[in-house]
Amino acid sequence: MSAIRTHELKILLADDHDLVREAVATFLEREGDLVVSQASNLQEALRQIKVEGGYDLVLLDYRMPGMDGLKGLAAAISANDGRPVALLSGNAPRPVVEAALANGAAGFVPKTLPASSMLNAVRFMALGEQYAPAQWFASPDEAPPNPLLDQLSPRERQVLQRLCKGASNKEIARDLDIKEVTVKLHVRTLCRKLDARNRTHAAMIARDAGFA
Repeated sequence: MSAIRTHELKILLADDHDLVREAVATFLEREGDLVVSQASNLQEALRQIKVEGGYDLVLLDYRMPGMDGLKGLAAAISANDGRPVALLSGNAPRPVVEAALANGAAGFVPKTLPASSMLNAVRFMALGEQYAPAQWFASPDEAPPNPLLDQLSPRERQVLQRLCKGASNKEIARDLDIKEVTVKLHVRTLCRKLDARNRTHAAMIARDAGFA
């Protein structure tokens, strides 16, 4: 399925690992509507935010020079005038991720995330959604509601519940207080994760699995 395209989005990717940074930036820019700037440390990122007047999304490598734990995150959020700032990391501990989300991070993106999932994560966060892989949201002792749906985030489950009730994208957007384009993106992601042909098929798969 093709990705949903919106207006041009300005992304700042800050990572001290040149190969990783350039590879991620190249992949994102292939979408055409994502314009990606790069920085190799926090101070460089903060300077670019000031010069550009902010970005739709800033991605910060948690362990790059200058970050000093979550202090770098706070500095970037302030510099970006409250617009989305997220952490990018290969091995950030769970407490760090939880603290980052609680302190205003737009999300946490593992460097091991598949390319298509990373693209969706970037779009979600740029649209104002908070993103983290589903396992980071669930309590360690919380059993998944259904094995088939264990891969879905809480927001995706909310959208799927409403799909099962026959709600339109506009109704779902109003009910969850999110943008309609965000709902469309969630529906696309649900279809991919559930291997469904369309929204109706996704709802049928969920019902057959006992989800609704």
